[in-house]
Amino acid sequence: MSYTVDITGIEQVTHDVKRFKTEKPEGYEFEPGQATELSVNKEGWADEKRPFTFTSLNEEPELEFTIKIYDDHDGVTKQIDRLQTGDQFIIGDPWGTIQYKGPGVFLAGGAGVTPFIAILRDSYENGEIEGNKLIFSNKTEKDIILKEEFEQILGDNFINVITDEPTSDYIYLDGFIDKAFLENQIDDFDQPFYICGPMPFNMAMMDYLEELGAEPDALIFEE
Repeated sequence: MSYTVDITGIEQVTHDVKRFKTEKPEGYEFEPGQATELSVNKEGWADEKRPFTFTSLNEEPELEFTIKIYDDHDGVTKQIDRLQTGDQFIIGDPWGTIQYKGPGVFLAGGAGVTPFIAILRDSYENGEIEGNKLIFSNKTEKDIILKEEFEQILGDNFINVITDEPTSDYIYLDGFIDKAFLENQIDDFDQPFYICGPMPFNMAMMDYLEELGAEPDALIFEE
């Protein structure tokens, strides 16, 4: 089923990420970590559906999407970047395979953090954030999405990794997170691991974690 919803608010989050708030259809429900197919309600774009994660919580009166804009080609997110309050999205029913299975380690690459936003917000609101850790890999410091909020929610369990520019404020790795880094940062591999990022990132993280003793059933990722 599809729903047409008005955009009620737009906010710049980083240099290339925007937060969109929209109307919420009556009776519409979803779980933290789920996504929907979304398109722009404009001529020529209504059928160009792409998956985007809800970053709001189900009990909130509006829907929220935190979307990275890819401006290097004339695609869906470039069209989304041009939208204004009062324009419309078309959304479908919720779906998704990333569901919270209890406290664990969240490994995110860039915009792959978006499924974790609602999960961690929900855990924090329910007083159940203890035992969760977010390891967040970005190219540069300016790419970090919701840095201040994650610092508030997770404190010292929010670990930033910067891969493309040296930094004195965050852990700097010249390239992807590697097996040695995970071994240094994680003291228990018998817990859930939540993984989301570009496919090479996902595959590398899953391989490293299995080599370090994590059970395949404990690796939760978007299929």
